[in-house]
Amino acid sequence: MKKIAVVALGGNALLRENETGTIEQQEANTTDTLENLVFLLNAGYEIVITHGNGPQVGNILMRNDAGKQLYDIAPMPLDICVADSQGGIGYMIERMMRNVLNKHGIRKNVISMITMVTVDPNDPAFENPTKRIGKIYSHEEADHLAETKGWSFKPSTKGHGGWNRVVPSPLPHDIINKETIEQLVRAGNIVIAAGGGGIPVYYDENNDLRTLDAVIDKDLASALLASKIRANEFYILTDVPFIYKDFGLPTQEKLEFLDYADTIKYLEAGTFAEGSMAPKIKACLHFIENGGEKSVITEAKKLEDKSYGSKITMHYDET
Repeated sequence: MKKIAVVALGGNALLRENETGTIEQQEANTTDTLENLVFLLNAGYEIVITHGNGPQVGNILMRNDAGKQLYDIAPMPLDICVADSQGGIGYMIERMMRNVLNKHGIRKNVISMITMVTVDPNDPAFENPTKRIGKIYSHEEADHLAETKGWSFKPSTKGHGGWNRVVPSPLPHDIINKETIEQLVRAGNIVIAAGGGGIPVYYDENNDLRTLDAVIDKDLASALLASKIRANEFYILTDVPFIYKDFGLPTQEKLEFLDYADTIKYLEAGTFAEGSMAPKIKACLHFIENGGEKSVITEAKKLEDKSYGSKITMHYDET
């Protein structure tokens, strides 16, 4: 049987820092990233692609605000905005992937799936919203929206003052349609799923699906999907080729090969930044803990030389 790899595309795979986010920029960035997945396909892997949606869903929320203020168009709730971003980004990735496959003479179907992910409505994250979304508001705007809509706000981290809306980021519990995703990828299709961490939903007392204003961590949802479809390997493509101990400090050290025990040790010691690398490490550990063979954190271009950046396995292994 061919091996299955779940590949999580980081935000820089679609939109680079200091770019305005035009569709031409996003398509070019996406194509550059997807070109590197050809190396996995040629090595015999079947792949599932997941992706972030941070800038894109923020833009959708800003269009919500503008439409309401200028034309009194009813704004859509966050779950619809996440679904909109999944559809738009999934379509873009699918079209660019089909073009890349055509360029390399590879015959495969590419399928985009709108994906719901279940969460616990009683998750403690709902008592402490931390995920910043959307535009930066003035203090007066934030106070008004908090009063009229019940939204929560925290000071912006962009260094320009102002306030961001914050929503909970609960842990993902299950991937709806995981069986279909697995069937499709094992049949040789490239599947795009769980975009932006998935649309957060839960089952009520009548077993009906309900939604919540929340954003699920993309890497945790991707790791859960990888486990649920029994993938062999899990890749997080980011903007650095390796994991580093004490990143940015004089004591910086590249950690190319990590076993489970050492990864836990470094994580507990606070070696990895909580706002950037630590969530990725936790996602990789989740995959390993649930039977995965190997987790990889690297930049897309490292897939060509097969060193694959930093690898996390259950046991120390330099292969």
